[in-house]
Amino acid sequence: MDLREFSIKSLREELAAGRLKASDVCRTALERMQQLADLNAVLTVMSDSALARADELDLAAQRGDSLPPLAGTMLAVKDVIVIEGTRATGGSRILYNYIPPYTATAVKKLEAAGAIVVGKTNCDEFAMGSSTENSAYGTVKNPWDTARVPGGSSGGSAVVVSAGMTTASLGSDTGGSIRQPAGFCGVVGLKPTYGRVSRYGLMSYGSSLDHIGPFANRVEDAAEILKAIAGHDPCDSTSSRVPVPDYVALLQEELRGLKVGVPREYFGEGLDPEVKTRVEAAINKFEELGAGIIDISLPHTEYAVPVYYLIATAEASSNLARYDGVRYGFRAETGSSLREMYCRTRDEGFGAEVKRRIMLGTYALSAGYYDQYYGKAQKVRSLIDKDFREAFSLCDIIATPVAPTTAFEIGELIDDPLKMYLQDIYTVTVNLAGVPAIVLPCGASTAGLPIGIQLIGPHFEEARLLTAAHNLERVIGFNQRPSAIGKVS
Repeated sequence: MDLREFSIKSLREELAAGRLKASDVCRTALERMQQLADLNAVLTVMSDSALARADELDLAAQRGDSLPPLAGTMLAVKDVIVIEGTRATGGSRILYNYIPPYTATAVKKLEAAGAIVVGKTNCDEFAMGSSTENSAYGTVKNPWDTARVPGGSSGGSAVVVSAGMTTASLGSDTGGSIRQPAGFCGVVGLKPTYGRVSRYGLMSYGSSLDHIGPFANRVEDAAEILKAIAGHDPCDSTSSRVPVPDYVALLQEELRGLKVGVPREYFGEGLDPEVKTRVEAAINKFEELGAGIIDISLPHTEYAVPVYYLIATAEASSNLARYDGVRYGFRAETGSSLREMYCRTRDEGFGAEVKRRIMLGTYALSAGYYDQYYGKAQKVRSLIDKDFREAFSLCDIIATPVAPTTAFEIGELIDDPLKMYLQDIYTVTVNLAGVPAIVLPCGASTAGLPIGIQLIGPHFEEARLLTAAHNLERVIGFNQRPSAIGKVS
């Protein structure tokens, strides 16, 4: 059984008809995770609880009960999203023994809709990275070429879907951490509007930038997951009360008359020629669907990376202050003073990239520099948001590349933080503006590595994005599978 051959809808139909058992689907997922353990995508396997939930679904199907919409969906969850009673490390040594006492709202909603959580996925430490090389638990490998990174920080969540270990997964996106791995691993990745999905139960990195969203093998499945997790949550004061439409029902709408904006700033220096060619070819497919293509400008794009890395690190500096060895998690052996214990705990518990970002953020917030750095960055952020609002007065969606290159080799950029940060150049603007974006595969390079296209929409217009992506997916017809990991047994 290959889980990638089943949509969420078809899995549910097979279970309801008695042609499949949830327990068999679950065992397939668990066996696949074991077979592909060398990819290092999964940190915690939840066999017992997953099989117990699968048995409950099988009993419901035998009784003829109406099955929930995500029945049979095998789900993995990024390890920065907590589940009660299951270890949540955040990819960090400082949380190696943390067992959360509660479950994230998004996970609760998915389980209520019938999804079965089979494991927690590896990620860059506290979601800080673009390659999943910063995890305290080892690097995740790309199933298309195991010498290459899967992208980050949600690399494990992208890999489990791409490699057929799960039907779908949850990741988090602070500056591109769902979309870039989706592009590198040839799957669909969706970052919703800020506030569309509750962040309750997500370990905070940059509170004004963090989002929870799905990975899937097809746009329809991403729509199913979003439908289940979207909506207001009283546990998250930043979650929105904007009504949630039926994303799945709207997928079949035509695109005739849709205006697709193409920002010139995203197709200039630094973009790999092969990536540019594939993305432009995908954009041209919109004309076959009856849409129009227009040139637009997002003039403050050049400032996006420095603005992002000032705001995100400042928020990280504040959010990560709670990890001090007192409340929970790792504590260094007691020193001669409380201060020494704090220092040793954070020095031994945090990795190099997290330390770098904490120091950058603390400096940006320090007396005498706050207005010069953090304050000014927030002003430019407002200009970036204005760019998008003005662009959406001219077009309905925006189409761009996801990353400047295809997946790079493990170790290639890890010692060059600036080059690594520039991997986010096409994605951080979306988080700064809080608008939704989706990535889907649009082709492959001559080396056989997947290339993705990013579609961006106005606030709370996920339905428009999903409809456009679904139609584009149909005409592109990308159906290649990773070759570096062999066939599904």
